[in-house]
Amino acid sequence: MNKSRGFVLFFVLLLAFLVVGCSAADSGKEGKKDVDKVPDAKDTPGSSDSQKIVYVLNNEADKLDPGLTAETYAAPILSNAFEGLVQMDENYEPQEGVAKSWDVSKDGLVYTFNIREDAKWSDGTPLNANDFLYSWTRVMTAATASDYSFMMYPYIKNGEKFYNGEVDVDQLGVKVVNDTTLEVTLESPVPYMMQMFAFSSYFPVQKSAVDKDPDAWHRNPETFISNGPFKVKELKFGESYTLVKNENYWGKDDVKLEEIKFSIVPELATGLTAMESNNVDGINGVPTAEIARLKANDDRFIVLPALGTTYFLLNNKVKPLDDEKVRKALALAINRKEIVENVTQGGQEPAFALIPGGMILEGQDFREAGGTYGLTETGDIEEAKKLLAEAGYPDGQGFPKLTLKYYSNDTAKKVTEALQQMWKKNLNIDLELKSAEWKVYRKEVEVHDYDIGNMGWGGDYAHPMTFFDVFASNSPNNMTNWTSEEYDKHLELAKRELDPSKSIEAMHNAEDILMNEMRILPIYHSTNVMMMAEHVKGWKRSILGNIYFRDAYVEGRGE
Repeated sequence: MNKSRGFVLFFVLLLAFLVVGCSAADSGKEGKKDVDKVPDAKDTPGSSDSQKIVYVLNNEADKLDPGLTAETYAAPILSNAFEGLVQMDENYEPQEGVAKSWDVSKDGLVYTFNIREDAKWSDGTPLNANDFLYSWTRVMTAATASDYSFMMYPYIKNGEKFYNGEVDVDQLGVKVVNDTTLEVTLESPVPYMMQMFAFSSYFPVQKSAVDKDPDAWHRNPETFISNGPFKVKELKFGESYTLVKNENYWGKDDVKLEEIKFSIVPELATGLTAMESNNVDGINGVPTAEIARLKANDDRFIVLPALGTTYFLLNNKVKPLDDEKVRKALALAINRKEIVENVTQGGQEPAFALIPGGMILEGQDFREAGGTYGLTETGDIEEAKKLLAEAGYPDGQGFPKLTLKYYSNDTAKKVTEALQQMWKKNLNIDLELKSAEWKVYRKEVEVHDYDIGNMGWGGDYAHPMTFFDVFASNSPNNMTNWTSEEYDKHLELAKRELDPSKSIEAMHNAEDILMNEMRILPIYHSTNVMMMAEHVKGWKRSILGNIYFRDAYVEGRGE
């Protein structure tokens, strides 16, 4: 298989994929309301090596449609129920998925995928190249309103024209040569394109299933047809999702788990209690208050590297946040070191810009080359006060009482409270805290019903562009109430430029605009803090946060 040319990209946060088999829990804020939602011990398989597990999630996604959603909370389901043309290994090299092989033209523009003859949907019907054509054109159709259409149409030849209704499907760079051959032509070479093909937006969806209920096919087990190692058995929204082994998956002989029950437990403390009582096999998050204890005493506690940045959104059209001096004052008045050491405590790193460290382009770490934009670990209180005074609010006098919003999550709550206290202490400004559960919160932020809001982004592929695209003017994930033609121009240049050094320069220019104007407030670069029982072996969690159970199995339960 040929590889497309492009600049060298390495990601050096330990391993890009970590293959582990460990166990155990973490608990956070106390709460009784979710106790009944946690699987009882009787729900956990009784025999020592029964190939069934229960894994606790803390938030529920609004959409489980891989072509539409951009929510991290959908990833555990999508990563295990669907599969793209390729999969990525621990070194982010492409491995076979629905495609058994592929070729890339010497100019890096044409990808030809050979789809396996035994590819099937979970209902047993054949899956072929036409399914990818349908699925991708669905994402690139503006009326579909996919949150991730921008992950596809800028890259595929005539994709943007198709999105804008200027050309029809016959002129799109996606051609079905025959049932087992798909040819994809790009606008220009993309060094990380194989990672894109492995991303959830590029997963196939079954047309007949979608047609039965275009808006909610993914919320009904009867129409939730997938093609991955597992398939949906049961969807109890607000309670649990149950996946079972897909007997029609091409690699079914390698899949050992018979069932995965994803239990939805918003209260981290409740999930931890279930974990420490051995009623569940893993939990996706732990309360920050318990991290030190678990780190010292429980081998099941795990901190994994992650490609992500937590930041606070600013509604850039709300006064006085429309003033650059005010935005910079808020950024400078934050002690990020105190937040990661005393609040989050999960090995996170203070963030001084959007892009995290560890991505090496042309031999240089992109973050190190980009600098810190005047931000430091402990902040610069005197400069912050000076800027706030210059903006007309000396010692915070006359500063309006804005809302500081966050979603219902233990860590988000504590970080938001810490910021409220820092801004009161350092700038003498009062902010009102408001929270909502994730689905409500996201919708509020999408329509700019907030002043300052907790948010973050986890990389979808190991390249800086995965972060920059979020703040493009046409991105549905840009919720800052700010757009910039100059920013967009640099992004387009970075995507189209064949000279690696010029492409990197364009990305730095884009980040300069975002961060010099302080359109967001970076707080810290993420880690994945979780627990897994030692009897669950072979699972994987990538730096992108996705957890995979395709190769997982149970061994030694009860020992």
